[in-house]
Amino acid sequence: MTDFAVPAPDLSRQGKRGAKPAGRIRLGSEDHLRLLCLELLETHDPYKPAVIDWPKLDDVTRNRIVSLPIWDIAVQTEGRAGLNVKTFGATLAAGLLKEAVDMNAFEESRHKVVLANMVSFYGIQLEPEPEYKTPRDPEWAFMVTGYSECIDSFFGFGLFDLAKQSGFFPAELVDTFEPVMREEGRHILFFVNWVAWWRRNMPWWRRPWFELKVLAVWTFLIWERIAIAGQMESSEKAQDNNFTLNGSKELGVEISFGGLARICLAENDRRLAPYDARLIRPRFVPNMIRLALRFMNTPPSAARA
Repeated sequence: MTDFAVPAPDLSRQGKRGAKPAGRIRLGSEDHLRLLCLELLETHDPYKPAVIDWPKLDDVTRNRIVSLPIWDIAVQTEGRAGLNVKTFGATLAAGLLKEAVDMNAFEESRHKVVLANMVSFYGIQLEPEPEYKTPRDPEWAFMVTGYSECIDSFFGFGLFDLAKQSGFFPAELVDTFEPVMREEGRHILFFVNWVAWWRRNMPWWRRPWFELKVLAVWTFLIWERIAIAGQMESSEKAQDNNFTLNGSKELGVEISFGGLARICLAENDRRLAPYDARLIRPRFVPNMIRLALRFMNTPPSAARA
């Protein structure tokens, strides 16, 4: 495993960056850039993973948590995300955008520390971590991380709510993980607004290449998940990677895809609602799920089992 350091943010600037722009915001404008950066920076939670008081669990609950096939891939995903975002931040000139991307990288790396501390506390055995290699194309890596989080957070929000409502996660553990879930919402909000801003500000000759890159990222992510789904019967590690799409079974909850989809839609809206309404929200995954529900004709009453 290769460790990499992500410097802690300068919290002395908290509340001293000036006010958000007022009035309507035009996508791609300087006001849009300032708003998307401030929304991430000024909502930062300075919690410290080292002082998290992990709740003691009874043997039955602990065994349920330990048995989830997600911890290896969760730690590795956050490790790659932290390096990807950090590498992209290193390409930016000093300013509010760089500060926000560096904050994003710090928080992604902090998620890895939180998970590592948790699995250590509960005695969860992990596979050796791979070497985290610095990406050759920082923008590609940042986009893969951002769009991947748009997919995983959408389903993760719903699964987290299922685990909470079903009692699979005890209330104390839900409260402990809540700051991480809030940060995932902030990250995808920041990312999709960065994409919208950058599309309108890049040199004209870069736009066709950028759109091809966006298409390639989505193709890569969709192919990756289809390939994982096709290996579900033969590979336990594949189950780990595809947990966000199949996790309700692991949580012991009998629920249809339509029911889970409606919970994910509701949780996605709820978690993004507190942030400035002038910022755009991730749309691709929610719109695809809504389209699927129209064809499935799933009644709303099936949403919660």
